[in-house]
Amino acid sequence: MPDGGWFGYQPNAGPFYSPGTAMDYWALGVQFLGLASLISSVNFIVTIFNMRALGMRLLRMPVFVWMSLVVALLLLFSLPIIAIALFMVTFDRQFGSLFFVAEAGGDPILWQHLFWLFGHPEVYILILPAMGIVSEVLPVYSKKPLFGYPAVVFAGAAIAFLGFGVWAHHMFASGISPVAQAAFGLSTMTIAVPTGVKIFNWMGTMWGGRIKFTTPMLFAIGFVAMFVIGGLSGVTHAVVPSDWQQTDTYYIVAHFHYVLFGGSVFGIFAGLYYWFPKMTGRLLSEKLGKLNFWTMFTGFNLTFAPMHWLGLQGMVRRTAYYPPEAGFDFWNLVATVGAFIIAAGVLIFMFNWWRSKKHGEPSGMDPWDARTVEWTTPNPTPEYNFGVAPTVTSLDDFWHKKYAEDSEGRPVRRPEAENTLTDLMETGINPPHPIHLPAPSYYPVLLAAGIPLVGWGIIYHTSFVGKLLILVGVLVVASAAFGWSMEPLEEPHDEHDDSEPSGGGYPSAEVDA
Repeated sequence: MPDGGWFGYQPNAGPFYSPGTAMDYWALGVQFLGLASLISSVNFIVTIFNMRALGMRLLRMPVFVWMSLVVALLLLFSLPIIAIALFMVTFDRQFGSLFFVAEAGGDPILWQHLFWLFGHPEVYILILPAMGIVSEVLPVYSKKPLFGYPAVVFAGAAIAFLGFGVWAHHMFASGISPVAQAAFGLSTMTIAVPTGVKIFNWMGTMWGGRIKFTTPMLFAIGFVAMFVIGGLSGVTHAVVPSDWQQTDTYYIVAHFHYVLFGGSVFGIFAGLYYWFPKMTGRLLSEKLGKLNFWTMFTGFNLTFAPMHWLGLQGMVRRTAYYPPEAGFDFWNLVATVGAFIIAAGVLIFMFNWWRSKKHGEPSGMDPWDARTVEWTTPNPTPEYNFGVAPTVTSLDDFWHKKYAEDSEGRPVRRPEAENTLTDLMETGINPPHPIHLPAPSYYPVLLAAGIPLVGWGIIYHTSFVGKLLILVGVLVVASAAFGWSMEPLEEPHDEHDDSEPSGGGYPSAEVDA
């Protein structure tokens, strides 16, 4: 078990204060995970830019795809920072370098800067996909297009950009200069602006809509409400004297979980309920789903709301025992009860998933009257995805295939909509042309298997076995990389074309006013 904390502060996690191999496994494990995420981020970026459907311009992409792109760019720029820091840790621990040893001229605060320069963008890496999910769910169950789509997209990009400029609010108690504290306090306030833009756009989407309170919608609304609370408590970190008092108290724990549990986890649950038919062809039980939401919502607030005032009363983190005279017992008991209620909510979800996967109500093709093109494939989606590559002529393309507008701008179902759905289903199940899928390659698995051998060799490099492991691991990785690069390209594709498809646009429906 790593004994230097998940943040690995130096020199506490260095060789003198944390001997043994636990922190070495931690450093190299995080390094390998970062490598995997870095490769995946490049894959996502290239796929999104080069493999969009004909006519799907960037500002016609679903918001979830946009947020996936922003997250991939965040990973691309933030992961090298923590990789450099982890290399320094490994060299300090294994090869006698002194990057973080103050008495030898090193700087332990350097680790904090590098760690949080990665660590704060990581918060947005966790929350932005959930923001994308919520931006897909709210319009469907509000029966309205997303309010201010371009603003939501650019606000997500602004959050990512500004996320690289707020890292030192984690370090106000570390002794950085007053000028730096003022600058990072201001930047922490500034990042609330694009976040507020998103919140008002989500509220504008629901305002005046014909809201249907399904389980995905409940989790999406819960996300918005809890994220607002977490965001407001986060802005208080911009007030430097206040942050000094909050540092390492349960106020921080409360804020963090209102953002990443009430926020990210609620958003993920909204997505699981929303896309479950796409994965399985069946619907999750609505009764169990709503019980799942209210159980988790209640348990979440019972668990983390008390931590705000516990932290403000001085309850510090990472402490195993608090004396009764501190006065923390009652609210800690409430938080414990809340945690068990959350666990009960998760069990309800697991049972719902297990039961519905086999016995759930068949979903049909378009159970939610959805707006985006993934719902033009059968449920569950075939392994080849689309039977025919789709052509996109507008934002929310699938919605426009089903609806026109009357003279007052109200959506009216197209007469040919049912035939369109039937044709899409038939095409998805019986593609008009054979579809070639790439053959599986074993080289990536072989390459991945060689990387831990190198890691073990580094940890035990002073022994003959360690040196042998490094040699074998490097040979396996190099051989697999070479073999993978020599595989024939089985699926050549044309360059992406953003031009308007011929005959673009949808015919207007003849609708009586």
